[in-house]
Amino acid sequence: MLTPYPPGIPAVLPDELLDQAAVDHLRPGVSGGMLVPDAADSTSGTMRVSVHDVGAD
Repeated sequence: MLTPYPPGIPAVLPDELLDQAAVDHLRPGVSGGMLVPDAADSTSGTMRVSVHDVGAD
């Protein structure tokens, strides 16, 4: 879960697709002083994700 503070509302939930729009929302906020305490890297320079292979059912 990625919960930027402020405002403290989750931007990305577990099992949710992390798309470019979410990344574009987080990175400028972090550079402006917003905290993302749930992230593996609080600078949002890297993000830990799991990959889902759509064709592997």
